[in-house]
Amino acid sequence: MPERKILRICLVASAGGHLSQLLKLAECWNGYDTFCVTTKQIVKEQLQKYGNVYIVGECNRQNPFMAVRVFFRCFNVVRQERPDVVISTGAAPGLLMCLVAKLFGAKIVWIDSIANVEKLSLSGRLVRPLAELCLTQWEDVATRYAKVEYVGAII
Repeated sequence: MPERKILRICLVASAGGHLSQLLKLAECWNGYDTFCVTTKQIVKEQLQKYGNVYIVGECNRQNPFMAVRVFFRCFNVVRQERPDVVISTGAAPGLLMCLVAKLFGAKIVWIDSIANVEKLSLSGRLVRPLAELCLTQWEDVATRYAKVEYVGAII
């Protein structure tokens, strides 16, 4: 009988609220081979129990040069780690990691922040066409977009 491959999962979220929401789902990836990507060194120790931790830095649409820098850092992480699945709660660095990982064949699970009450975040709207699963934490938001589901709130 062939050996079953354990999924390699990349957990990616900006430090702060996005990361707090992601970590509320920790039981979902128990038993899988995981590693983390985040934006600030201060949370590295907290994440080490989930495997390797990579700090790619912060970026946003107001600073495209930082976004390019983060994109190449994400590229290097994906090239080294080769995830099968990326799970992200955002923000911009999560989007960039999803884009790069998709180029390498990874499946994408996007969970939009609970803070986005009326519409998906910009990152969520951009990643939605690429994601195998795109979740919102608001039922009304799910009705406004194709390929977006509501299954409940994390917090």
